[in-house]
Amino acid sequence: MTAGRRVRRLANLANGTTLLGLVLARAAGTALSKGPRGLIIASGYTWRLPFAGAFTLGNVIICRMRADQLLTKPALLGHEEKHCSQYAWCLGLPFLPLYFLAAGWSQLRTGNPASANFFERQAGLAAGGYVDTRTPKPAPGGTGGIEV
Repeated sequence: MTAGRRVRRLANLANGTTLLGLVLARAAGTALSKGPRGLIIASGYTWRLPFAGAFTLGNVIICRMRADQLLTKPALLGHEEKHCSQYAWCLGLPFLPLYFLAAGWSQLRTGNPASANFFERQAGLAAGGYVDTRTPKPAPGGTGGIEV
C-alpha cells in the first residue's frame, strides 16, 4: 500500500468516518471483508436508502452486490475509492453536507444529482455508472455561442 493510501486510511480512522461506515454496515447486516488498498468492503446491503448500488463512508465501501462481484468491477471500485479520498480531504463528516449540496446543485442544473456534482465528476461519472446529462444552452442574446 502506498504512503498516500496509508495516510487516507489513518485520516478516515481519525475523522470517524470509517467507524461510522462500520457501524452502518453492521446495523444493515452486511458482510465485511478486507478490500484492496486499505479499503473495507461491506457487501449485501439491502436497505432502501440510498438508492445507489454502492456508496462510501470513510474507507468503507458499502454495496448491494457481493464483495467478489465488486472486485471484478475495477472502474466502480476505483470510483468509490476516490470518494474515500474525498472524505479524507474534507476532514471527514463535512464531506456529507458538501456532497449533498453539490448533488442539489446538480439536480437544479441538470435534472439529476450527479452530472454537475463536483464530487461525482472528480470520481468519474461513467466509472460510477452515471450518464452525463449536461446539455449546452444557447448563449443569451443569440450570439451564436454556447453557455454551459
